[in-house]
Amino acid sequence: MKLFSVLEINTLLKGYIVGSTSHSVSSPEQIELAGNHQITFIGNKKYEKLWADSKASVAVVNNDISIEPGINRAFIKVNNADLAMSQVLELFAPLTPQFDTDIHLSATVHPTAIVGTGTRIGAGSYIGPHVKLGDNVTIYPNATILDNSTVGKNSTVWSGVVIRENCHIGSHTILHPNATIGADGFGFKPCPERGLVKIPQIGNVIIGNWVEIGSGACVDRGKFSSTVVGDGCKIDNLVQIGHNCVLGKFCIMAGSSGLAGSVTLGNGVIIGGSASIKDHVTIGDGATIGAGSGVAGDVPAGKTYLGYPAAEARTTLKQWAALKRLAANS
Repeated sequence: MKLFSVLEINTLLKGYIVGSTSHSVSSPEQIELAGNHQITFIGNKKYEKLWADSKASVAVVNNDISIEPGINRAFIKVNNADLAMSQVLELFAPLTPQFDTDIHLSATVHPTAIVGTGTRIGAGSYIGPHVKLGDNVTIYPNATILDNSTVGKNSTVWSGVVIRENCHIGSHTILHPNATIGADGFGFKPCPERGLVKIPQIGNVIIGNWVEIGSGACVDRGKFSSTVVGDGCKIDNLVQIGHNCVLGKFCIMAGSSGLAGSVTLGNGVIIGGSASIKDHVTIGDGATIGAGSGVAGDVPAGKTYLGYPAAEARTTLKQWAALKRLAANS
C-alpha cells in the first residue's frame, strides 16, 4: 500500500497547506465516501457543505474556498483542484498489466513488420504485413493490426482493438478495449436489379497524436480519402465517427454520440452524450452541442446548440419554457 504525507502530496501539487493532520494518505476518494486515511477534492464552492460530514483527513481545494479544514484535518489549496486531482490519481494509480516477455510466443508478427525498440506485444495479438510500430508501443493481448498500418511511439493499443489495413495512429495515443479503427463506412445505393449495392470504401483513417479513443468506439475508413481525428481529441465509449469525417484538434465527443459521413468539426468542439450530427454538417471552432441533440445544419463557431432538432441554446430554452407554460395552461 502506498502511503503519503500531506507534505509529500503538496510537494507534487505545489499548492499551500492550511491546517494539519496526523493521518497519512492511502488513497483518494469522493468526498461522501472518504475515510480518515483518504484524500478528497473540493473543486467548486457548492460542495463546501459536504466537508463537515466527510471523514476525509485531507482535501485538495480551490484557492477561493471559504471554509476551514477543522481539527486534525488539512486543505491543500491550489489554483485548479480538478487538474490537481489528476496528479493525485496518477500518484496512486496501480501498475498496468505486466509483460513477461516483450513479444509473447503466441503473438503473430509478420516477418515484414517493423517493431520499434521497447515495444511490447501481448499474447494472441496479430501484427500484419508491413505494419510499422514505433518505439515503446504497448499492444495488449488479442489486438489486431492489419497490413500497412502504423502506430506511433509511446502509444497503447488495448485488448480487442482492431486497426484495419492502411490506417495510421499517431504518438502517445490510447485505443481502449474493442475500439475499431478503419471499418468500412456505411455506404450503399439502391439498385432495381441487385437491391442495396455496397459502395467500396477505399480510404483510410488517420489519427493524430495524444488522442484517446474509448471502448467500443468505431472510426470508419473514408470512402475516397481519409477519415481524420486531429491531435488531442478525446473520444468516449461507444462513439461512432462516420466515413470521411474530419475532426480538428482537441475535440471531445461524449459517450454514444455519433457523426454521420463527411462531418467536419473545427478545433475544440464539444459533442455531448448521445448527440447525433447529420452528414455533411460543419461545426465551427469552439462550438458545443448539448447532450441528446440532433444537429441537421451547420453550427457557427463558438455557439452552443441544444435540442432536437438542435437550435441555438437560448432559442431552444425559450421554446421549452413556452411549451411548459402551454401544457400548464391546457
